[in-house]
Amino acid sequence: MEIKTVAIEIPEGSNVILGQTHFIKTIEDLYEVIATGVPQAKFGVAFTEASGPCLIRTEGNDPEMVNACVRNLQVMGAGHVFC
Repeated sequence: MEIKTVAIEIPEGSNVILGQTHFIKTIEDLYEVIATGVPQAKFGVAFTEASGPCLIRTEGNDPEMVNACVRNLQVMGAGHVFC
């Protein structure tokens, strides 16, 4: 295994949470928690699969934030990670 440090993009005025999980429904759970916990929040979340085509699943209500999450996960290149 190779461990690297990579720079991630954090849109101005935003907070970023990175984590690891093995459950594919996590992205839906994160969406539900944020949307119901802070209804006025603008956010994006993304999750990288670790097998098969290694899709990046996305949710959110702000396209800029969703795209930032996707770009960050692509730079990281790790599976089972969410942003």
